[in-house]
Amino acid sequence: MTATDVTAVVVRLKLSLLRNGLRQSGGRRAAYVVSAVVVLLFGALQLLGLAALRGHAHAEAVVVLLTAVLALGWAVMPLFFPGGDETLDPTRLVMLPLRPRPLVRALLAASLVGIGPLFTLLLLTGSVITVARGGAAYAVGVVAVVLALLVCVALARAVAAANIRLLTSRKGRDLAVLSGLVIAIGAQLVNFGAQRLGSSGLKQLAPAGDVVKWVPPASAIGAVDSVSSGSYGVAALQLALSAAALAALIAVWARHLTRLMTSPDGSTLQVSAEPAARGRAGSGLSRLLPAGRTGTVMERSLRYVWRDPKTKAAWVTSLAIGLIVPVFNALQGTGSVYFACFAAGMLGIQMYNQFGQDTSAFWMVALTISSGRDAYVELRGRALALLVITLPYATFVTVVTTAMLGDWPRLPEVLGLSFALLGAMLATGAWTSARFPYSIPQEGYKNVAPGQTGLAWISIFGGMVSAALLSAPVIAAAIWANVAQGGDSWGWLLLPFGAAYGAAITWAGLRLAAPRTAARLPEILTAVSKG
Repeated sequence: MTATDVTAVVVRLKLSLLRNGLRQSGGRRAAYVVSAVVVLLFGALQLLGLAALRGHAHAEAVVVLLTAVLALGWAVMPLFFPGGDETLDPTRLVMLPLRPRPLVRALLAASLVGIGPLFTLLLLTGSVITVARGGAAYAVGVVAVVLALLVCVALARAVAAANIRLLTSRKGRDLAVLSGLVIAIGAQLVNFGAQRLGSSGLKQLAPAGDVVKWVPPASAIGAVDSVSSGSYGVAALQLALSAAALAALIAVWARHLTRLMTSPDGSTLQVSAEPAARGRAGSGLSRLLPAGRTGTVMERSLRYVWRDPKTKAAWVTSLAIGLIVPVFNALQGTGSVYFACFAAGMLGIQMYNQFGQDTSAFWMVALTISSGRDAYVELRGRALALLVITLPYATFVTVVTTAMLGDWPRLPEVLGLSFALLGAMLATGAWTSARFPYSIPQEGYKNVAPGQTGLAWISIFGGMVSAALLSAPVIAAAIWANVAQGGDSWGWLLLPFGAAYGAAITWAGLRLAAPRTAARLPEILTAVSKG
C-alpha cells in the first residue's frame, strides 16, 4: 500500500468514526449539529471582527497573539479531552503493518478533518485579511495559513503521542476531570484581560506582539505583515521559523510514534516498585492524626481528596476559584476585603453530600455505625479533615486579599466572618448530607446521577442559604462595627467571636445531624449507590 493509499484509508476511517458516532443516538447527533453550528457562527463572527480591525495601528499584535493562543489551545486540549478524537491514540494501530512516515502523513491529514481545524482556519484567514496589503502579502498569507494550521495540528499530535500512556491511565482521567478548572481560570483571565484592554486600548498588546511574532506559528502570520511593510527578508525568516517548527514537531511525533508501536507498555512495572513508599507515606499520615475512629475517618477523607478524581477536581476547583475571585477583583480595583469570605464559602461546599463520594462503598461505613454516637464521630472526622485544609487556606486568602488592598484594620473582622461562615457551612453540610444524599457517577463529567438533580440543588443551595442565615449574628456584629460610632475600636473582637461562633455552630450541626444519619443509613446507601 502506497503512502497516498494509507492517507486516503485513514481519512476515510476518521470520517467513518465520526459518522458511526453520530448514529449512536439522536441526542448525540443533535448535540454535534448544534455545537458545529455554534462554533462555525462564532468563527465567522471572529473572522468579521478581525477583518474590521484592518488598518488599526495595533492589528498585528492582536492577530499574532490570537494565533499563539490558538496554538496553546491545540497543545493542551489533548491533555484534557483525550477521548474527543479516537485517532489521537496511535496504539490502536500497532497491529497494522505500517511504517512511521506514511502513518504520520496519514494521521496529519486525518487531523484536518473536524470542526476544530475549520474553526482554526476561519480565525487564521481573518488574521491574514487583517494585516495583508497587496498581492504579494495575500500570496504569502495563503502559505502562512496552511503552515500555521499544520503547526497547530502537529503540535496537538506530538503532545498526544508523548503523553498517551498518561492519558489512558487513571492519572490521565484525573487530568481530564480537571479540565473544568482550566476553563474557569481561563475565563477569569479573559475577563481580566478584556477589562484591562477596555480601559487602556490595544496599545498594551504591542510589546507582547513584538516578541510573539517571532514564535511559531504566530511567526507565519507575522510574515504576512512583514511583506505588507516591504520587509521581505524578515518575512522569509519568520516563515522559515514556522516551517522549522513544523519539521521539528513532525520529527518528535514520528519518534514517539515509533516508540509506542515497537516497545511494550511498561506502565504496570511501576506499580510493584512503589508499594513500600506508599505504605511509609500512609503510616506517616496516620501518626499525624488523632487515634481511634476520628483519625481513621480523617485519613480516609484526605485520601479521597488525593486519589478520587471527582473529589480531587471539586477540591482543586474550589481552592482555585476561592483565590481567583477576591484576588482578581482586587487587581481590577473593584474588590473589597470582604470578598475573601468567598474562599470559606467555596471550601465549605465540600462538606455537602459527604456520603455521595463513597458511592456504593458506603455500606462498609454503614456497617460501623450502630448509634448516634458512632455517626457523630464519623461526621466529626470528616469535618476535621476538611478543616485541616480549609482553615489555613481561608486564612491565607484573607491575608493576601487584605495585603493587596492595604486594608489591614479590617483583617480581624474578615477572618472572624470567614470562620463563622465556614462553621455554618460545616453544620448545614453535615445535616444535608444525611437528609439529601445523592450519587456521584464515577465515569464521565456529570457530578449528579440522573434523576437526583433536584436533591443536589436542594442540598447545596438550601444549605448555603441556611449557612448565611446561621451566620447572621456575626454579620450583624460586623455591620455594627462599621456603622456605629466608635465601632471600629471593637472590630478586632470579631475574630475571637467569629471563631468561637463557628466552632459552636459546627458542634451543634454535627450533634443534630448524627441521629438522623444513624436512622437513615439504608436510605443513604440507596441514594448514593445509583451512580
